[in-house]
Amino acid sequence: MGNVFLNTMARFVVLVLLLVSVLSVYSAGAQSPEEMQQIQQAQQAAAEQKVDVSRYIQSESRFKRSSSGGTESIRSGSSTGAGGLRPFGANLFDGSFEAERSDGLNPTYRVAPGDKISVQLWGTVELAEVLTVDNQGNIFIPQIGPVPVIDVPATEVNRVVKAKIRSVYTNNVNAYVNLLTATPVSVFVAGPVIRPGQYAGLPTDSILYFLKRAGGVDPIRGSYRRITVLRNNNAVQEYDLYKFMREGRLPSFSFKDGDVILVGEQGPMVTVEGAARYPFRFELTEQRSKGSDLTYFSRPLAKTSHVAITGNRPDGPVSVYVPIAEFENFDIYDGDVVLFNDDLQPQVISVKISGSYIGPSFYTVKKDARLLDLLPYIEVDAEHADIDSIYIKRESVKERQRELLDESLRRLERSVFTAPASSDGEARIRAQEAELVMRFVERARQVEPLGKVVLSEQGKIANIRLEQGDEIVIPLKTDLVQVSGEVLMPQAVVYNPKARLTDYVAWAGGYSERADDERIAVIHANGLTTFFETDESSHWFSSTTQVKIQPGDQIMVLPRVDTKLIQSIKDITQIIYQVALAANVALDSN
Repeated sequence: MGNVFLNTMARFVVLVLLLVSVLSVYSAGAQSPEEMQQIQQAQQAAAEQKVDVSRYIQSESRFKRSSSGGTESIRSGSSTGAGGLRPFGANLFDGSFEAERSDGLNPTYRVAPGDKISVQLWGTVELAEVLTVDNQGNIFIPQIGPVPVIDVPATEVNRVVKAKIRSVYTNNVNAYVNLLTATPVSVFVAGPVIRPGQYAGLPTDSILYFLKRAGGVDPIRGSYRRITVLRNNNAVQEYDLYKFMREGRLPSFSFKDGDVILVGEQGPMVTVEGAARYPFRFELTEQRSKGSDLTYFSRPLAKTSHVAITGNRPDGPVSVYVPIAEFENFDIYDGDVVLFNDDLQPQVISVKISGSYIGPSFYTVKKDARLLDLLPYIEVDAEHADIDSIYIKRESVKERQRELLDESLRRLERSVFTAPASSDGEARIRAQEAELVMRFVERARQVEPLGKVVLSEQGKIANIRLEQGDEIVIPLKTDLVQVSGEVLMPQAVVYNPKARLTDYVAWAGGYSERADDERIAVIHANGLTTFFETDESSHWFSSTTQVKIQPGDQIMVLPRVDTKLIQSIKDITQIIYQVALAANVALDSN
């Protein structure tokens, strides 16, 4: 029956692994034929061990296929070049601002045939009409005649039309003229964009609107710095989107029917990594540029001290490491990878003070400082601070305690799930045991170690070297003894120099039904945890006859492990003690 149970468990594990594999595939989304081919190539390459498999792997497809078969602009976070970094400015086209554009007219707009102009007259003559600019560039006002308005700036329309009206009606006629709407125009978008073609818009729409309609600049081939508006085959406006991204400068321009927006081919590219606010691929305006041109857009962090530059030159590959100040005048070329690095080690560390103290709670000391170098500068009230019981909470110790606890929990899990079963009844017992153990493991993993470093013993303090982030704890003197864990009434009891350990337990209501009344943990004020054995036959535990309870101690009665967990009782007991030592918590196994 044991073999049947093991075979059943093996089949269950295989099914779980298959299910995880299927879910991982579907969680990434449907695979296109191109992506499936990439995966097959990667598997073949891994088998041959001839190439780097990682070059076949991408975080997601370069283009997101739409239901109509077209492509949408590249999404944020997609891999679009060396190192998976997007070009600086690519996120300009991630939004949907083209659907939220305004119909307002900018001041530089010039009137064109088809525009609507509102004319209102009152006084001797009354008129309220919306007039359309005809093909000859005029609006016709009754009793006044045609008024030429073609190519008149939007801000001058009112003045030009009112001047014509007053040339006919010199007295007692007031006029108000306003340009209402502009005639839609058709603009061509060409060059390396996602969807080149012809797009309709208003003359006052920005160049970003038309580029967005075309899917945005192609991040692999297109330039964000060399965009030209052509009119009758002549360049009439130049755009550098880097100036808009960095400085907010976007020239105003009025488009006309038949204009062409031409996106240039991508220029030299440099990849920025490391300690920079903008880790992107940046386009240069020249084949050779200075480092200062790059730092202006990439904005290295204040802590950056050095720059690593790798790339190729006509005479071969280069790899240099220079201080940030020298990089400002360093020549960078197309294809370079620039890594901003913080290579200066701090010469000071910060230490926190907690507990009973007077004055600041943070101190900055030299990185090689020791505890006794700092203690003379910490002011305390001698009547309230227990300076003989100082201890430290240290992050590195906390992490190590967490690692040891996780290792013990993994060992416990392995012992439970690999335990043999010789009969159906024993298999059911093992299943129940596994369920209980898993609940215990889940609770144990939620325990947060304290990372205590015990320093004091019999009034002497170890002069250890301090570390960044250390918390020096100065306990508060107290006349109380805390009793916790598996007692009926966990509480604080007034210290009695004549009382024994068992007396304090009795004052807390005695042991609970789940208490391990043979072993008790005492957590001293200096952070040291001692386990005491009530049975005189103990080997490594101290006897309760040797216990000397002091004010500020915490008596912790640990839980008893249910004896029905035959296979794992030893491991669970060890973990309970480990948790009590690392986190001062009495973890129950039930």
